[in-house]
Amino acid sequence: MSFIRKPFGYEPVITKEDLKKNNKKKVEKVSDWKGVLSRLWKLVDEQRFLLIVVLLLVVVSSALSLLGPYLVGRIIDEYITVSVFEGLARLIGILIVVYIFLSISMYLQSYWMIGVAQQTIYRLRTILFNKLQKLPVSFFDKRQHGELMSRMTNDIENVSQTLNSSFIQVFSSLLTLVGTTVVMLMLSPLLTLVTLIIVPVMFFAMKWITKRTSKLFKEQQQAVGELNGMIEETISGQRIVKAFSQEQRMLEDFALKSERLKRTGFWALTYSGFIPKVMNLLNNTSFTLVAAAGGVLAYHGYVSIGEIVIFTEYARQFTRPLNDLANQFNTVLSAIAGAERVFAIIDEPEEQDTVMENKDLKLKGNVTFENVTFKYNTKDEKPTIEKVSFHVEAGKTAALVGATGAGKTTIMQLLARFYETNEGKIIIDGIAIDQMPRYTLRSQTAFVLQDPFLFEMSVKENIRYGKLNATDEEIIQAAKEANAHEFIAKLPNGYDTILSADGGEISQGQKQLLSIARALVADPAILLLDEATSSIDTVTELKIQEALERLMEGRTSFVIAHRLNTVRKADLIFVMENGKLIESGSQEDLINAQGRFYSMLMNSKI
Repeated sequence: MSFIRKPFGYEPVITKEDLKKNNKKKVEKVSDWKGVLSRLWKLVDEQRFLLIVVLLLVVVSSALSLLGPYLVGRIIDEYITVSVFEGLARLIGILIVVYIFLSISMYLQSYWMIGVAQQTIYRLRTILFNKLQKLPVSFFDKRQHGELMSRMTNDIENVSQTLNSSFIQVFSSLLTLVGTTVVMLMLSPLLTLVTLIIVPVMFFAMKWITKRTSKLFKEQQQAVGELNGMIEETISGQRIVKAFSQEQRMLEDFALKSERLKRTGFWALTYSGFIPKVMNLLNNTSFTLVAAAGGVLAYHGYVSIGEIVIFTEYARQFTRPLNDLANQFNTVLSAIAGAERVFAIIDEPEEQDTVMENKDLKLKGNVTFENVTFKYNTKDEKPTIEKVSFHVEAGKTAALVGATGAGKTTIMQLLARFYETNEGKIIIDGIAIDQMPRYTLRSQTAFVLQDPFLFEMSVKENIRYGKLNATDEEIIQAAKEANAHEFIAKLPNGYDTILSADGGEISQGQKQLLSIARALVADPAILLLDEATSSIDTVTELKIQEALERLMEGRTSFVIAHRLNTVRKADLIFVMENGKLIESGSQEDLINAQGRFYSMLMNSKI
């Protein structure tokens, strides 16, 4: 008994209580899948005519599949049993033509449906990717990247497979069921009743199975997303994993998530695996019942041998579409669950620029914060930054100093409009930033981050990312000003060397220099810099400092400062503590005041 309850040691994933909860939410689920199917239908818009042609071909093939057995029955009754062969060849010829056209129609509907499906999936994938480009940074901060990748790949692939094969199969099965029932009733209501005996058994068996598989396939999809997210994070953060010797912890975390996927996958496939077995049993039972009942009726002269042959074929044709519908049900459930997850992202609110004024504004860089308060989570009691006010004139450099969590990075995020303020205003050149399009602001703002991100493309294209229409000459000049030209020239293919996504071919300092070159070629009015020199050798650090001085010259610059040298060269220093701006001014003023900044200097915290 223990093996039956826990086969191969797999603990049950769902309980009786889960199934009861599932029943309570049944109406809500129906509403969901109808909405998903409706939205998928709208995506087929451009291919709708071809889809209608495919559906017509399905109707034709369903009619031909019914006509074939009927002709076979006529051949038996009108020719073979009475030993009359005149006209038999003509009827056999018609039967051959019927099956040839059946094959052609099935090939064409499959061929054209693949085209319709791929075009629809192309549109869905494009819509999803476009949506991802329009979502705010806060959306990505709250989700695992691997989970988003799973929706872009696994979930859409599930929908693709269903459209490619299941759509035609489901529609064809429904038509065959209706057509077969009608023809059987015309031939013999009594044998039809015998054939339909298995339907209630089939209904309750399928209900028992699908009540479990619907929940299990959803859990399986979630488990896949979580595992993908964990794997993506682990691979991306391999240096951190190894630096802190956390390989064993990662293995344990992977084992837990993998175990969950294994369990849900086992039970989902186990329950769904019952379907073909049950259907085959019922199919053979139906065939036996029809043959036995037909034999009795033929013996008493109620039906002919040809009609029995027709009915045995129709009995199989009747149970086969039921079998197909049952088998496809799980595939469709999985696809709907995947499509639902995709549409959930598509329905996320976008970054919207309701104000299109000032779109051609040329920024000078006069920046003012007026009583700015912000929370990452509106439910938090304490703001991340609270009532922050300051002014930085165009071309000046402001250094942000303070402990981790003081609010320095948040100020950068708000200045780039990655997030919106809860209270107060951020003003640039006398205009509130929420009164100018984000593109206008960000196209004139450049970022040099602690951990520069490089794309899997050439060095040249990585630098050009700052200004897509930059010429090769501008790129080389920017690299020279960033002190990057020398090491680029030594790469295997120079500026055409292809870098991997994490830039593993070059050092951390060289990545920083490429990031500075990217900012230089963009020629921004405002520069946001998160200083990172702690893990870089002295020679490279000097090159970076020299490049940064060129980059910041004549530009309004905000620097999260970690080095005293950077603070000394700043025109203004803002000291942040617990989300509040507690001191501001020049270095000389703050030292003379002997406040928090002075204390940090004395304790060598800068």
